[in-house]
Amino acid sequence: MRIATWNVNSLKARLPRVEAWIAEAAPDVLCIQETKLTDAKFPAEAFSALGYEAVHHGQGQWNGVAIISRVGVDDVATGFGALPDPYEGEARLIAATCGGVRFVDVYVPNGREVDTDHYVRKLEWLATLREWLQSTAAPGDPLVLLGDFNVAPEDRDVWSIDAFAGLTHVTDPERAAISSLCDWGLTDAFRRVDDADGRFTFWDYRNGDFHKGRGMRIDYLLVTDPVLERVESATIDRDARKGEKPSDHAPVVVELRD
Repeated sequence: MRIATWNVNSLKARLPRVEAWIAEAAPDVLCIQETKLTDAKFPAEAFSALGYEAVHHGQGQWNGVAIISRVGVDDVATGFGALPDPYEGEARLIAATCGGVRFVDVYVPNGREVDTDHYVRKLEWLATLREWLQSTAAPGDPLVLLGDFNVAPEDRDVWSIDAFAGLTHVTDPERAAISSLCDWGLTDAFRRVDDADGRFTFWDYRNGDFHKGRGMRIDYLLVTDPVLERVESATIDRDARKGEKPSDHAPVVVELRD
């Protein structure tokens, strides 16, 4: 079973690239973020033509998450349910069961600048995610929490920790929020099989950051033990960041044993 996460940074702008990547990479489940579409505008027919079911949670110009699967899509849920959402009205979470595994696809708020309202609410959103996870699942369930977390878990997950001094994505409270998710019963699947430095999933469009290797690892798959024991390999598809009009993120792909 091949599973993947990818922030596509506008599905409308990137649909041909996404279709081509799916045809080549053949994921069984692909979770995408930043679709930037309403549900009515989501191109479900394009994915159906490739043999996939798709479910989407969107709002329009911003955010938006989707799960695309060729192994079934059941028990779909969006948002935090009855829990108060610090970013109420924004489409940032969709969950579904595909091939016997529960997928929770998230687009964590950016936070903008440290100690602003957006940053405080980012921490609250992550805390709510932890509370929601605990109330809707158990560590013994086959579950994957994946997406764009907008947090680099360790110093080695950014090209230069000095360059990020005083900025979001690397602060202790943000990293503590990710650690809290892991403490619940999740493991970073990519790091289980690839422990090297310089493994990035995002490169800013500006200043030639991709070609200069100035990236961050902020997209990942956190998995429970029943999924972790099936992990065979994990890769970041840097080629998808190349070429004409790429997303500023690359897909992360994990192979699971059947």
